[in-house]
Amino acid sequence: MIRIAIFCVLCQLVFANPAFAEESQVYAVVLGVAQDAGYPQANCKKKCCELAWQDPGERKSTSCVAIVDTKNEKRFVFDCTPDFPEQLQLLDSKTFFKPGQLIDGIFLTHAHIGHYTGLTHLGLEVIGAKNAPVYGTSRMNRFLSTNGPWSQLVKLQNIKLTDITPDKPIELTDSVSVTPFQVPHRDEYSDTVGFRIQTPGKSLVYLPDIDKWSKWDRSIEKVVSDCDYALLDGSFFADGELPNRDMSQIPHPFIEESIALFANLEADVRKRVHFIHLNHTNPAIQFNGDPKKNQAARQIEQAGLNLARQGQVISLD
Repeated sequence: MIRIAIFCVLCQLVFANPAFAEESQVYAVVLGVAQDAGYPQANCKKKCCELAWQDPGERKSTSCVAIVDTKNEKRFVFDCTPDFPEQLQLLDSKTFFKPGQLIDGIFLTHAHIGHYTGLTHLGLEVIGAKNAPVYGTSRMNRFLSTNGPWSQLVKLQNIKLTDITPDKPIELTDSVSVTPFQVPHRDEYSDTVGFRIQTPGKSLVYLPDIDKWSKWDRSIEKVVSDCDYALLDGSFFADGELPNRDMSQIPHPFIEESIALFANLEADVRKRVHFIHLNHTNPAIQFNGDPKKNQAARQIEQAGLNLARQGQVISLD
């Protein structure tokens, strides 16, 4: 009977937690890959979203990544999206800690709708969290503190805001540190940062939003060369993707531009790039980014680069 009980417990651990079976101490989970509005996008009746409306398996959550530290039983998410309920459920399927355990820290890149509005689920009407740790720049936190409904989360102590400073590392556990870095973007309500996550074994850069690589005071080629994984802004594939809009007014690095820019990097460096934050018009997001069915995805693959995959687990040991 004792042997049967032990076997049952082990089975629960292995099947409830794929990461347990893989024996990774620290790993990342990609919880979403779409631009702020998700995929398909509300009220889009065009061909780009037609397949996703017909097939729920094609739908994609808004860009978000989680870091899981199994030794310390801690989980951190980067951006809190409108798809927070589904993403929390997905994260739960990839970890096995305490039943009902929430998140040990939420890091916000900026105040555009896909990156912070999921905080509402921590409030009184839903989870009713108690001092859930939220990390943002001083300007981001000031925006949350002085504008409803976010200010109510602060007032009722559903969230606890902590200021972060660009280029100043934060030790989250003895296995994970995070360093924010500032990037140029449309900063109507807050400034914008990306994050470098460092473990004893590897590093991952999360940079879902930036204007153009040329506007940054850093070399994106060096950023990619200095990390093991780079989840980078892939919002649009090419110019002209939004035929009725001036795309210079919503600047992002086109994937075609990034392919050309990274072409001179060594193959083992190029493969570190995973494009994330794909707009619903981006052809690479269709057919689950399958290169066999998707010419844009095939072009990315042939360039030695990658698309981030929803549910993808990345070992950081």
